[in-house]
Amino acid sequence: MGKYYTDYSEFLAGYFPGKVQKLSIDANLGCPNRDGTIGRGGCIYCNNQAFSPQWEKKGLSVAAQIQKGKNFFARKYPTMKYLAYFQSYTGTHGNLSYLMSLYEEAMRQEDVVGLIIGTRPDCCPDSLLEELNSLKTRFKREIFLEFGAESSHNITLTAINRCHTWESTVDATLRASEAGFPVGHHYILGLPGENTAMMLQTVERASILPISTIKFHQLQVLRGTTLERLVAENKIVLPEFTPESYANLCARIVKLLPRAIAIERFVAQAPKEMLISPCWGLKNYQFISILEKILATS
Repeated sequence: MGKYYTDYSEFLAGYFPGKVQKLSIDANLGCPNRDGTIGRGGCIYCNNQAFSPQWEKKGLSVAAQIQKGKNFFARKYPTMKYLAYFQSYTGTHGNLSYLMSLYEEAMRQEDVVGLIIGTRPDCCPDSLLEELNSLKTRFKREIFLEFGAESSHNITLTAINRCHTWESTVDATLRASEAGFPVGHHYILGLPGENTAMMLQTVERASILPISTIKFHQLQVLRGTTLERLVAENKIVLPEFTPESYANLCARIVKLLPRAIAIERFVAQAPKEMLISPCWGLKNYQFISILEKILATS
C-alpha cells in the first residue's frame, strides 16, 4: 500500500497481475439530464469535451476506439492489458439491448480484461445489473461501476441542476454492490454553496457505503457552461482554492477515508483552451508532491 492511502494502481493490482490501462470510449449515449428524460441543460459545470482524450474520435465504433487506444499505448507497453472505460456522458443511458451490444463489443476485443462504466446513480435499474452480471459471467471478466455522486447534499445537487438526489446515490450503490460489482464514486470539491464542513461530511457519508474506489477533483469553470455565465454575472461565488489550500483539504479527506477505499485521483485538468479557472498549471504528480508533504507533517 501507499504511504498515506491506497491508490488506484494498488486497487487494480488486486484484480489483474500486470499493467492495465483504461481506454476511454465515447459511445454517443447522451445524458438524461440534457435530452429531457429527466431534465434539460445538464449540470451547470458540464462541458463533456473536457474529458475526451485527443485520440478519441466521434463516429468510430467501440472496437475502432479501443484499437486506436491500444495502438497509442502498445508502442511503449507491448504487453499492456486494457479496461474499456465508457466515460463520456452517461454510460448506461439508452435501450438496454443496444447498451449490452456495446459492452459486448468491448469485451470481445483482444487484451480487454474488463469494463468500467461511468454513469449516474439514477440510471442503474436492476434489469441493467442483471444483464451486466450475465455478461461478466459469460466473458469471465470484471465490470466496475462508477457513479457520479458529486455531493451528498441535496441542496447542492439542486443548485448545480444535477437532477438526482443523495438518496439515489445510496440506493444505486447498495444495489450494485449487492449484485457483486465493485463500485466507485466521483465527487467535485468546491461546488457552489459548500463549505469545508459540508465537503468533509460528504466524504464521511461516502466512507460508510460499500464502495471500492473514490475520486475527487476541484470544481473547474469551463468555457461554454452555465457556470461560466453565472460566475461572470456574479450570481455564484466560488471558493478560491490555491494548490496549497486545496491540498490541505485533500489531506483531511485522506485521514477520513478508510484504507480499504482506493483514491483514484484528487485533481483534474481540463484542456487549456477550455479552462477559465482555477489555472494552477500543475501536473498530477506535482500536486501529489504538495499533498504528501502536508501529510508527512500533519
